[in-house]
Amino acid sequence: QVQLVASGGGMVQAGGSLRLSCLPSGRNFDTESMGWWRQNPGKDREFVAAITWNGQRTDYADSVRGRFTISRDTAKNTVYLQMNNLKPGDTGVYYCAKEKFTLLPRVCGLASNDYDYWGQGTQVTVSS
Repeated sequence: QVQLVASGGGMVQAGGSLRLSCLPSGRNFDTESMGWWRQNPGKDREFVAAITWNGQRTDYADSVRGRFTISRDTAKNTVYLQMNNLKPGDTGVYYCAKEKFTLLPRVCGLASNDYDYWGQGTQVTVSS
């Protein structure tokens, strides 16, 4: 069974940085897009960033554009989310997810139900 292991979360002060990692197990995800989503208790899951299967295209939520960078290392079968200039509003559980289709040419506009595998999440807390 496919599993997505997310790590790298923690507690930082506003303006700090964190790098999240997502390591799939079971098989390689070199033909599928990957994304990062976040969620706080009592609120809907929110899109953060996504990257195509070949790493050629990326998409970001307006709230994180210019501060976050998504990337993938096919040799390590790992997806990263570099988060800089963190704000208290970035606080939440961050989930790594695999898009359900293969060889998509773009990732903009994808909804949460376009992903079919989700990791356990890693907590990110940003203090003011």
